[in-house]
Amino acid sequence: MPGLLAKKLGMTNIFTEDGQVIPVTILEAGPCKVYSVKTKEKDGYESLQLGFGERKEKNVPKPQKGFFAKVGLNAPKLLKEFRNFDVSLYKVGDEINTSLFAVGDKVKVSGRNKGKGFQGVVRRHGFGGVGSSTHGQSDRERAPGSIGASSYPSRVFPGQRMAGRMGYENTTIRNLKVVKIIPEKNIIMVKGAVPGSINSIVAINK
Repeated sequence: MPGLLAKKLGMTNIFTEDGQVIPVTILEAGPCKVYSVKTKEKDGYESLQLGFGERKEKNVPKPQKGFFAKVGLNAPKLLKEFRNFDVSLYKVGDEINTSLFAVGDKVKVSGRNKGKGFQGVVRRHGFGGVGSSTHGQSDRERAPGSIGASSYPSRVFPGQRMAGRMGYENTTIRNLKVVKIIPEKNIIMVKGAVPGSINSIVAINK
């Protein structure tokens, strides 16, 4: 789907004309530059490779430096392909901005949600804990309980609900409504929350 890369700036409330309060997420959407145009004849499918932001030259790997020098553009913070564009209308170096969207559009926003670090089973999976703190169980309230036989297979099965790293996963929120656009500041406001922390980069798709 056609879309843009954006930076999450935070959340706020806005008022409608009839006085209703709407919680919105503020996204700085683009402008994104076209770094590559994929065509069916050459690549087997059609898409645009868009870049957002700028990266310091010292942080760019050498193979990528050659690519960016070839297209004549600075290294972006993030590159991502978007399909369903009419690729015949674009060329390398073009800018795509918030004019791609209109108030009332339904969009989906994808990004990495907040990382929570290493968490136990109560927070990670919603376990209720084992029993009460009486009868000699004073340190077992947040334990996972039995996880199965230990003689065979003597290992933890993949997908077993246990403690571990939580968050920082790719997440998509669908059917978000665009409620306001400020073109001169490249701002799009969507109703509700989107994945990621403040200043993280997300993808908005129509």
